[in-house]
Amino acid sequence: MKKTPTGTSVGVDDPYDHAELCDHLTGEGTCRYAFEYPQHDREFAVARREEDFACPVVSDDTDADWTWADCPHFRATATDRECARCGLAEKRMAHEESARPLLEEHHLSYASEDRETSHEITVYLCRWCHAKVHNSWARVTDDASPDPEAVAALEERRGREMDEFGFQTASERRERDE
Repeated sequence: MKKTPTGTSVGVDDPYDHAELCDHLTGEGTCRYAFEYPQHDREFAVARREEDFACPVVSDDTDADWTWADCPHFRATATDRECARCGLAEKRMAHEESARPLLEEHHLSYASEDRETSHEITVYLCRWCHAKVHNSWARVTDDASPDPEAVAALEERRGREMDEFGFQTASERRERDE
């Protein structure tokens, strides 16, 4: 299993197995990175411009035999707002900035000896699964159910949300406060 620079597990053997598409890939199959940031990597931008900015990974060109790992600017960050391990959905409290989120972004890729830069590959894990992956043998791909504490936290947030939907007249609120 892959490890972080501090030696804890990231919960997967190959981060690229969990990366669907590059964040820089457009719907037309072009590389947005080369178009928007040519100053960051001129050689890469020139090569992409010569190919009409076509992404070499998804290109139909038979000469381009790239994988996501080959692209120096590949990035696949999580977009779905549920735990990749247990399926717990995020429930943010709108007016509570201090409330700790139920989900945390988990990095699957770090720089290593064979690669001088790391590709950003992330998934969302609930904070309970996140701790299990980093602190034990748990894997992101485990068939897991949400932790009872996670379900309780989610239900507590849903309950508070439902309380806000309830209507009380001003006189009812005044009686309650007295």
